[in-house]
Amino acid sequence: MKKFYSVVAVFIAVFVFGQINYTVTPHPFNETDAVTLTIPGDQIDESAWGVTNHAVYIWSWSFDIHYQNSQDCPSNGSWNDSSELNRFVYNAGTDSYSLTFTPTTFFGRTGIGRFGFLIKDKTGAHQTSPDIFVNVGTLNLDLTNPLANSLTSVPAGNSINITAATNANATFQLKANGTVVHSTSSPSQSYAHPYTVTQDAEMELVATQGSSVKKAVFTLQVPRNVTSEAIPNWIKQGINDHPTDQTKVGLALYAPGKNFVHVIGSFNNWTVNDAYLMKRDTVNPDLYWIELTGITPQQLYTFQYRTNDLKKVADPYSPQILSPYDDPWISASTYPNLPSFPIGQNFEVSTFRTGKTPYSWQVTNFQRPPKEDLVVYELLLRDFTQEKNWQSLINKISYLKNLHINAIELLPIMEFDGNLSWGYNTSFHYALDKAYGTPEKFKEFVDLCHQNGIAVILDVAFNHATGRSPLVRLWNVDPDGDGYGEVAANNPYFNQVPKHSYNVFNDFNHSSLYTQYYVERCLQQWLTEYHIDGFRWDLTKGFTQNCSENDEACTNAYQQDRVDIMKQYADKQWAIDPNSYMIFEHLGTDAEEQQWANYRVAEGKGVLMWNKQTEPYNQNTMGYKENSNYDRMNHNLHGFTEMRAVGYGESHDEERLMFKNLAYGAVNGSYSVKNLTTALDRMKTFGATFFTIPGPKMIWQFGELGYEFSINRCANGTIDPGCRTDEKPVAFSLGYDTDINRKAVYDTWAKIIDIRNTNAVFRSKTYTLESNNLANDPEGLITRLYVYDDTLNGIKNVVVIANYSTSVQQVVPYFPYTGHWQNLMDASLVSVVSTTAPISLQPGEFRIFGNDPGTLSTADENAAHKLSLQIADNPVKNGVTQLIFNKAKNGEIRIFDRSGKMLDMFRLNKESGSHELKISYPPGIYLVQLKTETGIAIQKMIIH
Repeated sequence: MKKFYSVVAVFIAVFVFGQINYTVTPHPFNETDAVTLTIPGDQIDESAWGVTNHAVYIWSWSFDIHYQNSQDCPSNGSWNDSSELNRFVYNAGTDSYSLTFTPTTFFGRTGIGRFGFLIKDKTGAHQTSPDIFVNVGTLNLDLTNPLANSLTSVPAGNSINITAATNANATFQLKANGTVVHSTSSPSQSYAHPYTVTQDAEMELVATQGSSVKKAVFTLQVPRNVTSEAIPNWIKQGINDHPTDQTKVGLALYAPGKNFVHVIGSFNNWTVNDAYLMKRDTVNPDLYWIELTGITPQQLYTFQYRTNDLKKVADPYSPQILSPYDDPWISASTYPNLPSFPIGQNFEVSTFRTGKTPYSWQVTNFQRPPKEDLVVYELLLRDFTQEKNWQSLINKISYLKNLHINAIELLPIMEFDGNLSWGYNTSFHYALDKAYGTPEKFKEFVDLCHQNGIAVILDVAFNHATGRSPLVRLWNVDPDGDGYGEVAANNPYFNQVPKHSYNVFNDFNHSSLYTQYYVERCLQQWLTEYHIDGFRWDLTKGFTQNCSENDEACTNAYQQDRVDIMKQYADKQWAIDPNSYMIFEHLGTDAEEQQWANYRVAEGKGVLMWNKQTEPYNQNTMGYKENSNYDRMNHNLHGFTEMRAVGYGESHDEERLMFKNLAYGAVNGSYSVKNLTTALDRMKTFGATFFTIPGPKMIWQFGELGYEFSINRCANGTIDPGCRTDEKPVAFSLGYDTDINRKAVYDTWAKIIDIRNTNAVFRSKTYTLESNNLANDPEGLITRLYVYDDTLNGIKNVVVIANYSTSVQQVVPYFPYTGHWQNLMDASLVSVVSTTAPISLQPGEFRIFGNDPGTLSTADENAAHKLSLQIADNPVKNGVTQLIFNKAKNGEIRIFDRSGKMLDMFRLNKESGSHELKISYPPGIYLVQLKTETGIAIQKMIIH
């Protein structure tokens, strides 16, 4: 791995490179000489880097004698865990860092013309910049016209004067396409020769001094005349099978700024042949296209596009690509009969095969769970099974089904760099990554999920793309000629400078019509080809052009262009599949999220928003009352018209609840949350106070087994933020699913989710959540949840109470009415004779009660479902609202702030009706309590 930029340096005895000085001795040197690289100690701020024991490392790579074909140093280690072999030696006497090595041994190759390096800490959290380059060899060759690794366009019959210089007398030889076309016999330090161009030529100038040889390469190219012709209506950007003729394939590439484009591939022996010169569309001259004929059905073909400026790229709309970097490490058990990467080629290549037998879908009319009913299981296949492939996930479908979840959300499976990744380093958003298996096996997994009532949602990172993306590489700055580089100014898809503060890799410009087209096509591919049910859009804060990479306040603030473009994308996705899920990971302001959550909601749409409640839930599970209020699980507090807040306590991005329970849990005498059994019991209570809240929910894999390994766990078992995305132990391999205490968490969650799924009351929009309300519970850490729907015939009312403290608590349930109630966890009956009689709960204990419709008397039922309290126009905006109440005999209204302080109290002068409440409180969230002879009703009031 290297940075995708480079610079040219003048090498003298002491090198000054930006803010980094260094020396190389001896200099110059050959690749078989031992050299010492020395960095003065004042060049590394160990305190700022957080480095101890002078742990500073080199990250290095080498080039061939043409300064091409970059290869990482074999002893680099991984970026977030540098190898000790590459650690600098600290010299206390001179306050310097040094590393001695022989290039051929260090880089594991010969024919080295240059090496590059940077300096970093072990985890990659800090590094020097920019990259530094050192030439290897006692003879140096400087090609002055044209420049080394350059492309020069020369009409056929014209000549170009080739000039070069060396630092010592040498003889020269000029080659065109491997054939010597000129040579010198008298040693000299300069070279000049006019060369007449007749065809495209890969040129090489060789300088020789004794046993020292240096080479420089460049390309001479003859311009092409491109035919303009209207693109056939069956061809669009990408790879197109002819609708009726399996011997034809249409290719189209959008390539503004390119003079001409050739297609090279297995069908023309990977040669630049003008018979495969693409045509220009007459309406859009930046759109190049070609119709390939003579295709053999069922045969696999590979190809790339080669532009006039020598960019070789795969098609951005390839359903699957072959990679020289990743494919050699994919096992045959994961991907049987994986096609071989074409010999002699580099970079990713596209594939196509006509006449394929389509997958036979068993479910073609899958009924997706309603948005408000979703229980999503977020899953990273890499860490879910030891085999890390679709078949192994298919084998676990019963495990997932028996948990009663109804959706699986997969971390990105689009083509990403490497094979062991979270997947957010996406390079080809249209292509399925091969690391997990074949397209057919993935379709089988989706089909099986649908057969079991489980929707499949894909996480997709449209915010950015890596440097491997053809959309980056077609327009990049590539000074060292390795094919990679920073985004160029004329790139139609990406910003040269990121427009938000959370940027990674290359930042898409979503105001570009070309980017919008790319995103829409990718959505269509996954929804139609793979029958996906929806997407979780990663990092939607990045979809603005209004901010900068250093302005976090701007990025987090309301941005109208971001609101507009995301609504436009919603329209595009719903035009393809009207009922597909659209989930945003935004974590922004309510004002902005309301724009999407309430968008087209009257049609049953509306975007689902990630609702992070990790910290307050974890405070409860650890046993700490500070910052433990998770009332914002209630969608109303976000200002959402419908239940569009996807609540979660864990996600792939958050520290695991159980890790913090065991590491930092509260201790009260003999009761310790740090005890594994105790902590697992408290995770049952988390499930009870989580799944029972109406609205969509999400859990992270293995939370149901009390998975306690830190998100920052390294492969060696240590904890370090640099290991955040490293592989983690697989719970099944550890036997967690058969451990009686861990399986008890799974069984409890499964039971609660089943209760939720089978009782319509949990779909009610009338519910009140009260977590850590100090007004009723001075000790805090008590949760009460009231869910009710008077229109139902079965269970109409649910009361959930939980004790997250570390001592026994007498919890007043405030049942809405007396009578018979069920404990929904075991179906036992409870006779409630007083709505305020306390229930003793052990630390970490919960109860879920539902009214018992089988034994409720008529009198009880009438009393039960008449007491009510509503707040009109909630959230309150105009300073006045109406309290609407019913059966409030001797009713008393109390208003509390979020700390539990009572702000106001007054009695109602009638049993039913309304009361005008004049608002004189600051903006915020308040609790309005109606207390009567027959029970208590509670509502949250939001003041804007």
